[in-house]
Amino acid sequence: MPELPEVETTLRGVEPTLSGHVIQQVILRNRSLRWPVTDDVLQAEGQRVSHCRRRAKYLLIGVQASGGLLIHLGMSGSLRICDAHEAPLKHDHFDLLLETGKCVRFNDPRRFGAFAWWTEPAENHPLLRHLGPEPLSAEFSGAHLWKNSRGRKGPVKNFIMDGKIVVGVGNIYASEALFMAGIHPRRAAGRISIARYEALAAAIQDVLSRAIRHGGTTLRDFLNSDGKPGYFAQELLVYERAGQPCFQCQAPLKRKVIGQRSSYYCAVCQR
Repeated sequence: MPELPEVETTLRGVEPTLSGHVIQQVILRNRSLRWPVTDDVLQAEGQRVSHCRRRAKYLLIGVQASGGLLIHLGMSGSLRICDAHEAPLKHDHFDLLLETGKCVRFNDPRRFGAFAWWTEPAENHPLLRHLGPEPLSAEFSGAHLWKNSRGRKGPVKNFIMDGKIVVGVGNIYASEALFMAGIHPRRAAGRISIARYEALAAAIQDVLSRAIRHGGTTLRDFLNSDGKPGYFAQELLVYERAGQPCFQCQAPLKRKVIGQRSSYYCAVCQR
């Protein structure tokens, strides 16, 4: 599934094509995505794109009239830029045709993506209303994690993947950040000190920032808006490296299922 760095990379890829340009037509080939696509998205037709931004793993394409389009890439979705006359592929579900002759096209083989309309302020949309702070913002810190973890007995990995606590820390980057901070993924969230949470917050910010610079992580499905893969997978320290030696202590890395997700860690370095 595309995580925050992949979504941020997608945003940076499509923003120059969209911002300041008019959406001449919205073409819906398949309304049966994660939720049925409704006709209100057609409000974008004839509107000039005022801004593009990301909130958590959602892309927000604002138009001059109040509101805009909300896009979630789901498990296998991607946006790519092509010429408007280019024939669609099998899983190309919708197009945003621009007055420039360019097209921003959504492809999603598994159809878990979403395409919806929001009105100002975007943060009041039901999908965005209860989200926590952005991990790369000033509102996110070790103190924030420590305060919200008090009394929690569940694993810290599940805690930092909770979008109500902090957005965008998906499975790959949670495993990587916990390794960097030396924290075992199954340790109870409420039994971690503020000092260790400060180290974890810094690790989360570091791993996400580096992944964005590398264009995201390509493991199976993700491609950038230009059709090229991200390259951060080459720098992963633990994820999908079970049985291979830890880069710090050479002990074989472990894999366990935590919260129905595969978790990778070093039993020696992470406590």
